[in-house]
Amino acid sequence: MQARLFQPARTAMSSGAARTRDWVLEFAPSEAREVDPLMGWTSSGDTQAQVRLRFPTREAALEYAQAKGIEVIATLPHARRPNLRARGYGENFATDRKGAWTH
Repeated sequence: MQARLFQPARTAMSSGAARTRDWVLEFAPSEAREVDPLMGWTSSGDTQAQVRLRFPTREAALEYAQAKGIEVIATLPHARRPNLRARGYGENFATDRKGAWTH
């Protein structure tokens, strides 16, 4: 059984970092999906593809996989520079603002 270990990226619709600190262990599909001829739905008999396990650290996920005999392909996350401003969001509306406010 093969699985993928990664740290998820933030969604494109938010600037926050929620749900990106944990490590996710996701199983690779063991059989191909097939299209139901009557309804047109795609289905598969592989129930492991629905399982996503979350771990607080990479080491904990690797220990779990080793104990269960799971072959893991681990990918390291790309480091991202934090977007922090000196005075925060309130700086946009400060009365002592030196430059012109632009939208």
